[in-house]
Amino acid sequence: MVLRVPPTGGEKESLRVALQRSRDAVLWKVSGLDEEAARRPMTPSGTSLLGLVKHLASVEYGWFVESFGGTTEVMPFDETDPDADMRARPDESTADILAFHGRATAAADASIEAHDLDDLGTAWFGQQVSLRWVLLHMIQETARHAGHMDILRELIDGTVGDHRR
Repeated sequence: MVLRVPPTGGEKESLRVALQRSRDAVLWKVSGLDEEAARRPMTPSGTSLLGLVKHLASVEYGWFVESFGGTTEVMPFDETDPDADMRARPDESTADILAFHGRATAAADASIEAHDLDDLGTAWFGQQVSLRWVLLHMIQETARHAGHMDILRELIDGTVGDHRR
């Protein structure tokens, strides 16, 4: 079932549904692919479907959990490789990265549930941000990468769209 933002829903509910709709599109883009196709670099910069899922999981943990004082598992960031969170390592399977994404979104959802939209957290760069701002940012971030993934998936096997029809 494709989620729809409720036309008369409350603000927090509407923001959560908008985020979940894009999360669902992201996961659909990797569904049904073998390991090679999911991790295949499709651009000169090395962008792959699996790398984008890993990146989105990392930023879900960072923005929703760490910004609001929560703890996360070890994050795939590396001072010597600023794009480490965008690539699947050889020892990471599709199942591993999808499980990481699942844990990240579950932790993010728990943080969203625990806070009001006006609650403030502290971003990784030191600025205070409201939960409302983080939700809006992550809706944009996730939708943007879902669009990238739509193009990559079309190049792999011709599948297009943001959800199963």
